[in-house]
Amino acid sequence: MVDVGGKVVSDRVAIAQSVVLLSDTAYTTITENSNRKGSVLTVAQIAGIQAAKQTSHLIPLCHQINLNKVQIDFNLQAVVNNSSELGGSRTSDMLVPELTGNVLEGSRISNMVRGGQGSVLVITCTVSCSARTGVEMEALVGASVAALTVYDMCKAVDKGAEIACTRVVHKSGGKGGSYSL
Repeated sequence: MVDVGGKVVSDRVAIAQSVVLLSDTAYTTITENSNRKGSVLTVAQIAGIQAAKQTSHLIPLCHQINLNKVQIDFNLQAVVNNSSELGGSRTSDMLVPELTGNVLEGSRISNMVRGGQGSVLVITCTVSCSARTGVEMEALVGASVAALTVYDMCKAVDKGAEIACTRVVHKSGGKGGSYSL
């Protein structure tokens, strides 16, 4: 592990997002809370929080950090006739900056947008601490495990569910300063 003993303790925040592409059936299962395993988003939220707290056990050479906060938020939007059911914006505009660039090249999103079907779930994990090292890995692990949990809970009704991208969208604190997409 890298020695961080000489670094100054500072307040640090990291935000990571994972995007999950789901079918209409999975969307309905989530919004109507009719999954046989239970509430998809509640279970995914708990899994993401637990995972962020266990990052140093999962990622070799990652420092164990006392976290001040782990928060998992969801933005589930149906794609209907090239627009979002929530707010009516075009899908390509709806998820900026989450779905810009070539991140989703080859994924199902282009077919969903053209076909006007399916849904997009953006999972946001925010982690904060006061420490000598950042919490980007904790945020990434939290968002990733929440996405994996959604996949696990929806795979019976959506075998084509896809985790499209996971990345840090913001970090602040420490010597490196701030970063945002």
